[in-house]
Amino acid sequence: MKKQPGTTRRPAVNAPQEVRIIGGQWKRSKLPVSDRPGLRPTPARVRETLFNWLGQDLSGLRCLDAFAGTGALGLEAASRGALEVVLVEQDPGLVHQLSATKTRLKADAVRVERGDGVAALRQRSGQGLDVVFLDPPFGDDGNEPLYQAALQAARQALRDDGLIYLEAPRAWSDDELARLGLQLHRQGKAGAVAFHLLRLLPAE
Repeated sequence: MKKQPGTTRRPAVNAPQEVRIIGGQWKRSKLPVSDRPGLRPTPARVRETLFNWLGQDLSGLRCLDAFAGTGALGLEAASRGALEVVLVEQDPGLVHQLSATKTRLKADAVRVERGDGVAALRQRSGQGLDVVFLDPPFGDDGNEPLYQAALQAARQALRDDGLIYLEAPRAWSDDELARLGLQLHRQGKAGAVAFHLLRLLPAE
């Protein structure tokens, strides 16, 4: 997860200087963690749970990591065989770091884009992505408008049976998700972080 203009949340004390990919062809490969406000890489135990939910083999899937940061989520998907992974990040330093990691891993299925995650999703409306990863910056106020906009844009970019991964400072309720045309598939909590796997709400 990533830096966003206006975000004041600081990294946790003793934040890791690197994280590791935990599965697939690049298992144990290190990903550097820059000292950036709001940068919170998804912990290994949460990624392990997520990819148990998604499946260990993501062959043929098209994914987008909308607030890429270290790239831990998107690169984990690529390591497990995803056909295409787009890493979107605003911070130019993190974009450079992601590009260097892509080159080091020879990650041909990965594309790095500098830009706004919500805008990138809106540009892909109707393109039928298989998985969208959303781990926006929390911010001191929870950044609710950003979460709302990201979920709405992700829904429009998703295929009918696609999935959205959402990491947030609180659990989202069924009613909140239903108003966005989404429903909860799986949910977990790790420390102060709530994580969700969401599906599109079936049309009536």
